Amino acid sequence: MTGERTGWVEVPGADIYWEAWGNPAGIPVLFLHGGPGAPLGRGYRMLHDAARFWTIGLDQRGCGRSKPFVQDDLANLSANTTQALIDDIEAVRRHLGVEKWIVTGGSWGSTLALAYALEHPTSVHGIAVAAVTTTSRDEVQWITEGVRRIFPEAWEEFAEAAKCRPGERVVEAYARRLAGEDREDAEAAALAWDRWESTHISLDPLWQPGAMFDDVRERMTFAILVTHYWSHDAFLCGEQTIMDRIHQLNGIPGYLIHGRRDVSGPVITPWKLHQRWAGSRLIVIENEGHGGPESVAALVDGVKEIAAGLP
Repeated sequence: MTGERTGWVEVPGADIYWEAWGNPAGIPVLFLHGGPGAPLGRGYRMLHDAARFWTIGLDQRGCGRSKPFVQDDLANLSANTTQALIDDIEAVRRHLGVEKWIVTGGSWGSTLALAYALEHPTSVHGIAVAAVTTTSRDEVQWITEGVRRIFPEAWEEFAEAAKCRPGERVVEAYARRLAGEDREDAEAAALAWDRWESTHISLDPLWQPGAMFDDVRERMTFAILVTHYWSHDAFLCGEQTIMDRIHQLNGIPGYLIHGRRDVSGPVITPWKLHQRWAGSRLIVIENEGHGGPESVAALVDGVKEIAAGLP
């Protein structure tokens, strides 16, 4: 019997919101949203056949319907890490009684999906991710500084608005101010960050002019969490980088889906992952940027193919 279930799982320092759609007796599919800090939304629910799959989503710690909201709990921001998110996902899996699931996600959700699978490979049937990132130092440096080669005018405004201290990277300056005590200054930083995000995705064929977030609280949540994670290399540095560990997923089927015109996150990242991950498949969508309908369709097909290979 298909339908919707929702709830919260209590974990250290937070209550994580989850929802499930489709057939509870079907193949579980986990969807991980982007950001960090972009809310779950509802579009993912209808991606998979509700009679065959049980599609599960969650609002990551600090955003959406999970509690507390990051901007209301800045004193505990340091506890919001990739490892904490991985633990939250595991708490949801155990709560729902899922033994193994197909893990999916896009953009930041792809980083989290890969990091989760590396920590809990025995809980994963396979992985299908789009707009693929690993949130490495190199990727963050490109999207916050290197891409100024394409948008020099907008980047100059973005960098000046950062108010960097000596020796401080742009992303570090924004992270400091967004988590600081001066909340008016934090709002100004969030607005400048939003303008830059809207700029570097503007070559995407599906781009629509305007702010990414009109709602002030949503804009603040997104900016706080993105800069917090990016300024810490997603808490996946040293021997914990996804690229250096991706071979550990050899034998687990994976679909890496990416738009050729993704200026924000060039296709070199999924290409390198594919080269190091036996059993992965790289699908490049020639006419898309950072995700889009063809990427979503390829992700859905990837889930179907993973499911077809299950006993």
